[in-house]
Amino acid sequence: METPRKAIVLSSGGLDSTTVMAIAKSEGYDIYSLSFSYGQRHSAELDAANRVADTIGVKKHLVINVDMRLIGGSALTDDIAVPKDRNESDMAGEIPVTYVPARNTIFLSYALGWAEVVGASDIFIGVNAVDYSGYPDCRPEFIAAFEALANLATKAGVEGHKIRIRSPLIHLTKAEIIRKGTKLGVDYSLTLSCYDPSPEGKACGRCDSCLLRKKGFLAAGVDDPTAYMAS
Repeated sequence: METPRKAIVLSSGGLDSTTVMAIAKSEGYDIYSLSFSYGQRHSAELDAANRVADTIGVKKHLVINVDMRLIGGSALTDDIAVPKDRNESDMAGEIPVTYVPARNTIFLSYALGWAEVVGASDIFIGVNAVDYSGYPDCRPEFIAAFEALANLATKAGVEGHKIRIRSPLIHLTKAEIIRKGTKLGVDYSLTLSCYDPSPEGKACGRCDSCLLRKKGFLAAGVDDPTAYMAS
């Protein structure tokens, strides 16, 4: 019997990372799910990540503490207001204050270390360069550069066991992502994408992430199961 391949999947408990996890599962990988408690104001996402891990059925779900509040510089980790009710031209105009400095570089570095330990050849991440909010670490160039680094800086890479950074959503619209996840049976009611949810974990419905999520469900022709705060 062939031994299943192993994959590390970065999981925020959001729509994109959950779809990526379902894709990895459908490809036959044993899933090692990795989330971070990094001082984010939307810590309810960790509850969502736990729900997703339980539902999809991962081999192990690990939450690592990295206090990025010590660095600050982001509306997600600092005393900076989360932008609300912006149109898409405003979102695309500049790198927003919800950008967390070097976050994906840090998260992928931890994933890389865990991949070496468990013998995983693939790391999945739900970055997207189409319906995204201007983050520089969601671009194909970043993913390619990190994969090159991964295979230079690890024992596995030096010994010829190539590590791949998989970003299957990077060229998809939010609607295409939702359609793909729906075909794979993803229950999006388990997920949370909001930057500024209520203490009970309800989405604000007004931040950039919520607005892109709403637009995606509408364009996909799929009912939005998100629990939003009353307006």
